[in-house]
Amino acid sequence: MSEIISAIGTANGVGGVAIIRVSGKGSLELLEKMFRPIKKGVTVKNFEPYKLYVGEIDCGEFTDFGMAVYFKAPNSYTGEDMVEIHSHGGLEIQRGVLKTTFKHGAVPATKGEFTKRAFLNGKLSLSSAEGLIDMINGESVASVKAGYGLYREKLLKEIEEIQDKLTYALAEIGADVDYPEEDLEDLALDTLLKTLEETLVKVNALIGGYDKGSKIKNGVKVAIVGKPNTGKSSLLNALLNYEKAIVSSVEGTTRDVVEGSIDINGVHFDFFDTAGIRTSCDEIEKMGIERSEKILKSADVCVVVFDGASPLTEQDKEIYDRVKDLNHVKVYNKNDLGRDGVGGVSISAKTGDGIDKLKALLYEKAFGSGIDRNAELITEERHLKALEKARDYVHASITGIEDLVPLDIVAEDVKSVWDALGEITGKTATEEIIDEIFSKFCVGK
Repeated sequence: MSEIISAIGTANGVGGVAIIRVSGKGSLELLEKMFRPIKKGVTVKNFEPYKLYVGEIDCGEFTDFGMAVYFKAPNSYTGEDMVEIHSHGGLEIQRGVLKTTFKHGAVPATKGEFTKRAFLNGKLSLSSAEGLIDMINGESVASVKAGYGLYREKLLKEIEEIQDKLTYALAEIGADVDYPEEDLEDLALDTLLKTLEETLVKVNALIGGYDKGSKIKNGVKVAIVGKPNTGKSSLLNALLNYEKAIVSSVEGTTRDVVEGSIDINGVHFDFFDTAGIRTSCDEIEKMGIERSEKILKSADVCVVVFDGASPLTEQDKEIYDRVKDLNHVKVYNKNDLGRDGVGGVSISAKTGDGIDKLKALLYEKAFGSGIDRNAELITEERHLKALEKARDYVHASITGIEDLVPLDIVAEDVKSVWDALGEITGKTATEEIIDEIFSKFCVGK
């Protein structure tokens, strides 16, 4: 980490202001070569940290007027000396400023390198870094909130609390092994068993939150299914409140999956208007139907649409048989024609009647009684796998105690519980995992 790195920290494109970030030992000296404060008597080498200074940015071929700020290690984002140069946001200006930092000794930052340095310097945990990228990529209020909770180390605190108790239990086992004459085994055993039981409860609670957490992060996938001409495309348009899908009385008009997204109670819902599920001789339509079947299998909620103005047909019943064991909602469309469905939601995609009721039911189907905003919901599959691994080692440890396995051997499984939890925070994560996580970041963050 001895190299000075530099990158544009603001989004690509023209803007009012661009920020070029520089990090590493010697960053202030680099700034001194290209920034001239306009205030008399002020020099870059004497900059007061965390204070913006106005001046000229000398890029060789041109000069820009902007600002600069110095962040002194270790109280900076990366934990290293950092500077930020605030230039005007023209493409050539920001590129010119960046190239000038390279000219004076910086090298281009790789994806996520600033945040990776922050992690390696102990400024944040690995899970916090994942929360940060979730916030940046969040497509709903709920996903941003979940990412913020992760970023602010809520999960880290829970994991470290569990690890601290495991460490204490391991210390008691070590004392019993090192001083057998003290007869500490019963005390160590009681402490260990109680700690393992508490750990199991907490780990299972975290695992139990993954279903809701993953939906918050990735969105709720909703498949709209039904026979042709029940109004599936009209329903999608009514949910989205704009004309996304082509509406026609001709059967087979929807030949592929049509997608659209909305927020319901701050959560992202992705809708998939599928081709009518039926037998078809048209090769293109058959491909659309096959894709519909795949969407159906992967959906979190299925909306089964019936023509509420007509009696149910055998085809309706066949389609419902495919989804009745899945998480689903029955929708009877066309109530504007004077009929209401039984055992489902009665709507009119044409007038919008019942759409709000349907949205509320979809949220209920996805999240049950709702989302506890104070609970720590697991949103990362990586965290889930680490927790499942920890749970398995807890079970192995308890089984070892019940089978009267020597405590020093049981301790190996207990240490594995600690290590599995450490994969979440980064304390025991492999270099490959760390590199993969930071590769998801953009350059400049």
